[in-house]
Amino acid sequence: MANAPFDDALPDALTFRAPSPLVDIGANLTHQSFHRDLDTVLERARAANVTTLILTGTDLAHAEQAAALAERHPGLYATAGVHPHDASGWNPTLARQMAALYDHPKVVAVGECGLDFNRNFSTPAEQEHAFEAQLALAAQSGLPLFLHERDAGPRMRDILKSWRDDISQAVVHCFTADKDTLYGYLDLDLHIGLTGWLCDERRGHHLRPLVSDIPLNRLMVETDCPYLLPRNLPAKLKGRRHEPALLPWIVREIAHWRGISDAELAAATTQTAVDFFRLPAVTTRQQATGDIHE
Repeated sequence: MANAPFDDALPDALTFRAPSPLVDIGANLTHQSFHRDLDTVLERARAANVTTLILTGTDLAHAEQAAALAERHPGLYATAGVHPHDASGWNPTLARQMAALYDHPKVVAVGECGLDFNRNFSTPAEQEHAFEAQLALAAQSGLPLFLHERDAGPRMRDILKSWRDDISQAVVHCFTADKDTLYGYLDLDLHIGLTGWLCDERRGHHLRPLVSDIPLNRLMVETDCPYLLPRNLPAKLKGRRHEPALLPWIVREIAHWRGISDAELAAATTQTAVDFFRLPAVTTRQQATGDIHE
């Protein structure tokens, strides 16, 4: 019953193992679609050599849930922030609650926070207010930033430029923008997270020539599951839920467009993520077995 969404495609899509341990820097495992079979999802991640998962906290409730999951499962960590969609709810009480979460040993980044001028569920002014407040919390805590940006590149760069000397590091997760936006982020020494968007033949074309422009020590990989199911799988999956075990397919696509091996990309992005989030190093045993590490 737990595997029902994937039974038919399991032999083809969910048994592909990465050549070395991977870090999924953006997994929304507090999403309701994972409530019934989370243990099985984590088992499949281990089998695929996805050894470390950073669970995304997009509001207070999901950040607290992510931190609690990370406490219970080795190899899981969490971020804590307020997504720009929910920026209208930012207030001093929420700021204090978030600041308290940054003392949690498994919370490794501030975010998901940033700007989204595509849908404007919160007004641009509300988004900028919440974003700058969370930049201040990142500066205070010393934690890196897990950033969201959609159709707001110039304004995001302006704000980040004014804060760059105060914050440690930042990653623009699920990057899908253009060359000028990418170069602007790289000029600020930001990291870039790539997802299954690159695997989508309908809309990923513009990203493919840009993949080689991202230095390997600035590049990380993520599923952003349950969203953005890769379209380069060998068979269609029942339903549309993405999960961490499918990260090796994203790595394969990125490696192809960089002209390097899956193994080289896996090793480089894992080391970058370990350094960025200040995680324990992957041991020889973990490299051999794919065990999720503490």
